[in-house]
Amino acid sequence: MATIIGVKFSSRGKLVHCDAGEIPLQVNDYVVVDTDHGPEVAKIVTLEAPSQPDEQLMKVVRKAEAKDLEEARRNLEKEALSKCQEMAAQLGLNMKPLAARYDSPNERMTIFFSAEERVDFRDLVRKLSHALERRVELRQVGARDEAKLLGSMGRCGYPLCCQNFLTSFASVSIRMAKEQSLALNPMKISGICGRLLCCLAYESKDYAAMKKKMPQLKQEISTPWGKARVIGTDLFKETVTIELLDNEVVKEIALDELVRPEEKSHTEADQT
Repeated sequence: MATIIGVKFSSRGKLVHCDAGEIPLQVNDYVVVDTDHGPEVAKIVTLEAPSQPDEQLMKVVRKAEAKDLEEARRNLEKEALSKCQEMAAQLGLNMKPLAARYDSPNERMTIFFSAEERVDFRDLVRKLSHALERRVELRQVGARDEAKLLGSMGRCGYPLCCQNFLTSFASVSIRMAKEQSLALNPMKISGICGRLLCCLAYESKDYAAMKKKMPQLKQEISTPWGKARVIGTDLFKETVTIELLDNEVVKEIALDELVRPEEKSHTEADQT
C-alpha cells in the first residue's frame, strides 16, 4: 500500500505531497524525490496524507544518503553564489562574491565577498533570502581570507598554506624578511593575496636565535689562526667566512671553531 507523505524542498518552501511507496520513513528524514527537474532532496515534515490528494504525486526514489545530502548542499551553494553575483550586478554594488557556505542544521546560507569599501548590502540580503527561501548572511572578508576561500598554488609550487592547514593568520612583518636576509622585493616576499608570505613567520624565531650566535659583519674576532675580520655568515651551514688580518687569507669555518671572548679568558686563567 502506498504511503503519502508531505515534504519541503526548502524550509520556507510550500508543502508538497509525495508517494513514498513502502519505504519506511519518519518525520525529519531526508528523501530523494523524482521531480520534473530531476532528482531533488527534500525533508519530510509530515506523515499525514491530505484529505484530497493530487491525482499525480511525485514519487520518492529512496531515503537520502550522505552523498545525496552533500551533492544537494554543493548545488545549493553554487546556486546561491550565482544569484548573489547576478543580483549584486543588478543593484550596482561594487563587490565580488567569493564563496557560499550552507549550514544545514541551522538552514543558513553565508556568502563571503570582498570589496574595496564598505557595502550597503541590506537590499541584496532581502532579495537573496526571498529567492533562495532561506536565511542569508553576507560577510565581507580581507585579502588573506579571499585567497583561503578561492585557493591556489603558492610561490613554492604547493597549495596555499591557508587553504591546507592554517587555522588562523599569524602576524607577519617586514622585519622577519630582513632577519632571513631576503631581498625586500614585494614581488618575491608577498603571496597571491598581496600580503607578506605567511611562511615568513614559520622560522622567524629560529633565524633570530641563530643570528644572536653569529658575529656581526666586519667584527674582529679571534680564531685558531689569529685575529680575523668577519666578511660573511651562513645561517643554514652555521659557518662564518673570515679574512685573517695578518695575511688576508679568506677561510670559511664552522661557528663552533671561533674563539669566544669568554673562552679566551678561561684559557688564559687556566694557563696562569
